Amino acid sequence: MDHVAIERAIGEARLLPVLRTPDAGGAVRAASTLIDAGLGVVELTATTPGWADALRDVRQAHPGAVLGAGTVTTEADARRAVEAGADFLVSPYPAEAVRVFAADTGTVFLEGGFTPGEVAAASGRGIAKLFPAHVGGPAYLRSVLAVLPGARIVPTGGIGLGEVRAYLDAGAYAVGVGSELVKSPDPAAAVRELLEELS
Repeated sequence: MDHVAIERAIGEARLLPVLRTPDAGGAVRAASTLIDAGLGVVELTATTPGWADALRDVRQAHPGAVLGAGTVTTEADARRAVEAGADFLVSPYPAEAVRVFAADTGTVFLEGGFTPGEVAAASGRGIAKLFPAHVGGPAYLRSVLAVLPGARIVPTGGIGLGEVRAYLDAGAYAVGVGSELVKSPDPAAAVRELLEELS
């Protein structure tokens, strides 16, 4: 899948699950559950022990899924992620080493930022991640987009499933949701219900 197709898939998914689990097995199970429930794009974070192995396992089990590696802040982790099968990389804040690696390898990179300046810089190169989004909420995203019309921004951090619609209405390209999905007693049902509401 090429650069444009990956970025388009993220936007069309609207919901970006950010999976941070205690172990690699949990990440694989969670990712597989969400993909089987209808989500074609999933992000596994580099803070999960054994994350690269988990990413590789999910890639083998779901070759058609669009997989991201999140909380990637070093060139070494960026390289490990791509070698494990990541289609895109995500950082929580400006990460020059990852930015350079992504540019050199043609890898999609969602660079994180919070201030308008950081988000403007990241969105000028591609999709930007707004983190931590819950600090300002949908109103902050709307204000940032007012001065950055056309920017593709994915708010992430502290966002509940019930807030996804508000962020999309505020102009989000897609919305990152993490802990609530992982902790849900039935993640697949929660995802299917949300996707139906958003359709």
